[in-house]
Amino acid sequence: MRTLGVCVLMVVMGWAVTIKGAEPKELVKEVVKAAGGEGKLLKLFRMKERLNVSSNPDAKGNERMSVIEPPKHWWLGKNQRQNEPATWLVWVWTLGALTDPNSKLEAIPDITEGERQAVGLRISGTIDPPLEVYFDQENKRLVRIDWRSDIHRFSEWKEANGTGYPSRTIGYKKTSGKPWYFTEILELEPLTELPVGLQR
Repeated sequence: MRTLGVCVLMVVMGWAVTIKGAEPKELVKEVVKAAGGEGKLLKLFRMKERLNVSSNPDAKGNERMSVIEPPKHWWLGKNQRQNEPATWLVWVWTLGALTDPNSKLEAIPDITEGERQAVGLRISGTIDPPLEVYFDQENKRLVRIDWRSDIHRFSEWKEANGTGYPSRTIGYKKTSGKPWYFTEILELEPLTELPVGLQR
């Protein structure tokens, strides 16, 4: 009888592990659907943004035009940014990191972000060091990325050609909790090919 109980427990535990392993995949499906579907994910795009690198949210900042093909390519004008960590962050908020078959996804504890519950995943395998990404529990939209020494908070979703994206980001230092940059996407255009004059 005891042996039977142990066997049942092992089966139940194995089932629980299987279900837990499936959770990240199910969450990714919901997140991708909320952003417009996998066929609409941003893989190559042009964006105009206003960047304010300071702790003052009212500072004017500077506008800049970029072409981005995450996770490896980011051009400012015709100059390519080499080894730019922010390109990996873009790969996450465009959801490419979540749908890459080489990414390892692990469920992590939920958090409260603002006044809303958020569900989280840890991404490793394709990003070093691994990062944590959180999505609104109800609408499955991205709200936060924790990576290295920073917390990045996302808001004000917009749409371009059926693709949903967060248009505002504020970066905070984990040690102080204080903001150090503010960025707003003013225009975004999905591209089907690299613009003339740019090289990978």
